[in-house]
Amino acid sequence: MLTKIDHIGLAVNNLEEALKFYEGVLGLKSSAIETVEEQKVKIAFLSLGESKLELLQPTDPESPVARFINSRGEGVHHIALKTENIEKVLQELEDRGVRLIDKIPRQGAGGKKVAFLHPSASFGALLIALTTIDNVGFILFFIWLALGMVYYVTILRKKDISEFLKHR
Repeated sequence: MLTKIDHIGLAVNNLEEALKFYEGVLGLKSSAIETVEEQKVKIAFLSLGESKLELLQPTDPESPVARFINSRGEGVHHIALKTENIEKVLQELEDRGVRLIDKIPRQGAGGKKVAFLHPSASFGALLIALTTIDNVGFILFFIWLALGMVYYVTILRKKDISEFLKHR
């Protein structure tokens, strides 16, 4: 059902200031900053082993993250749990009587589908089930295709690859 902790979301007032600490002091590397309009946040992911930290800065004073910061202060906002089939997980949770914020996944950062479980169902923790679009097979296919073309041009046709690329 759930496979691993994908990331921990940290609500912050100022993303740039938070990045100075996480990158400058802790030495973590962040991805590009992204705005998720539906969630009304600006985010950056920081890689940490197999998991990530997600820094969330509200872009609207009425957003859920802004309300969280106003009531609880900056800090841990959510824990995101990865699954291969978010729709199936949500149906199973609903069938078990788990209170959900989202019964249908919504668009999250990085093209992920996300759905929030209500904190009252998980002993005060805001949990997110998420799934990623699996591009690995797609990427491997194109790598295989490119290598096949290089092999064909350089070995079978006995031509210099630069000549082939010059005409493209």
